[in-house]
Amino acid sequence: QVQLVESGGGSVQAGGSLRLSCARSGYISRSSSMGWFRQAPGKEREGIAAIESDGSTYYTESMRGRFTIAQDNARNTLYLEMFSLKSEDTAMYYCASAVYDDGGSWLDENEYHYWGQGTQVTVSS
Repeated sequence: QVQLVESGGGSVQAGGSLRLSCARSGYISRSSSMGWFRQAPGKEREGIAAIESDGSTYYTESMRGRFTIAQDNARNTLYLEMFSLKSEDTAMYYCASAVYDDGGSWLDENEYHYWGQGTQVTVSS
């Protein structure tokens, strides 16, 4: 089992920044990948960024440049730095962990096996 706990969400004005954290505990596969997703009210969950165990990163193109994913393996923590936030970034943000790679896109939620409870980000204009 893997437990994921997100933190760092909150309310921020447009143009501001936030850093989300995701603490991972339990069974940790050395080959696992992790990702950040978000879901706004009335919309489907969408992928933001993902990072493989070797440090390779992937971004949804519309978010590249404003979002940065990083991980601290020593602390088993995943981060998402968000810059120049917009009102449309308001959503619940989730981190996810994959136990194995079945060849799909790391920006596809179906590739992940464990999910955190989410942390709310609200951007006011």
